[in-house]
Amino acid sequence: MECRIAESEYRFLDILWEREPINSTELVRVCEARLGWKKSTTYTVIKNLIEKHAVRNEQAVVTALVTREQVTRQESDSLLERTYGGDVPGFIAAFLSDRRLTREEADRLRQLIEEATGE
Repeated sequence: MECRIAESEYRFLDILWEREPINSTELVRVCEARLGWKKSTTYTVIKNLIEKHAVRNEQAVVTALVTREQVTRQESDSLLERTYGGDVPGFIAAFLSDRRLTREEADRLRQLIEEATGE
């Protein structure tokens, strides 16, 4: 998946990931209850996500073709590139500029850095 996922599409996918595979009629009902969407809105989002190769609707059963992790990774990469030109240390410095980390958070970050560098 190389297309950007809009906020409304992400909220839809969040429901789909929880309940898939799900009948499209049931999905319309859930989207109406949780998102306040009309039937036409849900079907428009399904259509848009099919075009982005993010979901499949076969015989009125909707399933995701992308995982939450894939979408999160793509969005994170996009944000990092757009705002910091891919500069991970610059992003972390900006993120931490007005925050204090707990000891556990600092230890987790050290662990992630070690894993990312192969140390």
